[in-house]
Amino acid sequence: MASRRGFIYSRTLQMAAAALIVLSMARPSLCQQRRELELAEMPTGDQLTYHGGAVLSGDIPVSIVWYGSFSPGKKAIVVDFIESLTSKPASATPSVAQWWATIRKVYLSNAAAAGGDTRVLLASQAADEQYSLGKSLTLDQVSQLAAGAAPGKGALVLVLTAADVVVEGFGSVRCGLHGADAGAGYAYAWAGDAERQCPGQCAWPFARPAYGPQDKPLVAPNGDVGADGMMVTLASMVAGAVTNPFRDAYYQGEKDAALEACTACAGVYGSGSYPGYAGDVLVDKATGGSYNAVGAGGHKYLLPAVYDAAKPGCSTLV
Repeated sequence: MASRRGFIYSRTLQMAAAALIVLSMARPSLCQQRRELELAEMPTGDQLTYHGGAVLSGDIPVSIVWYGSFSPGKKAIVVDFIESLTSKPASATPSVAQWWATIRKVYLSNAAAAGGDTRVLLASQAADEQYSLGKSLTLDQVSQLAAGAAPGKGALVLVLTAADVVVEGFGSVRCGLHGADAGAGYAYAWAGDAERQCPGQCAWPFARPAYGPQDKPLVAPNGDVGADGMMVTLASMVAGAVTNPFRDAYYQGEKDAALEACTACAGVYGSGSYPGYAGDVLVDKATGGSYNAVGAGGHKYLLPAVYDAAKPGCSTLV
């Protein structure tokens, strides 16, 4: 079970000479800085590089496990994101597909184990509205829920927990995680709806942070602080699960405390980002919602920047 426990999605302040603040996936300090203060560039020294391990490539079947009660609107936000990743080019730009294209170009196409194009395909959905494991979950139980989707080799399972579900460390040391069953060859990612439990930690920049600058929060692009905040975490975890599913592909630092494709650019969503400021993003004139990517079904998203070692730096859509 230990091999399934996954990477902790968490925050820590790293005080370097340049006083950069980064998102870490391992150190146990954290979600108290979840979305508050974050970086604009990678630390010097050790860089995010390819370590020779497998990535998820080719056709990646995605299964979604809805744990708890989710409204049709919340589900649509997630489903449309998945279906937008490798969709035909959207007429509206910037798009979710463009964000995914950056990950594919910078990471997947350069991995030795990757062959051909990579497509994300929604394979199945399962709802557990009866809380079969209760309303308080351990990380091992999150892994159990992923395994229950019966994923095949090369698959990705998304475990999403409703606002009334408490997950071990949620809001105190993590906002999400990704892990894998190396033997079975699949990866999984978990994220939770934080609107009721820890919006300041896990729904920033759509909620006031628990610490740090208390600027006015951005308006959630789909009008749902919990779901839109969850999507920020989920997008980052999907990127990590695909580019570093078994802890030996793309990462920087120690395997169990690694920075990855998006966590290396924590808090960066638009140009001009600096600690406590998400950057210059787009604003929907009709709703006031802030976003940087357009997806299917009219949904808009605020997606994390992707670290590009060729620059080097964080690539944003706007």
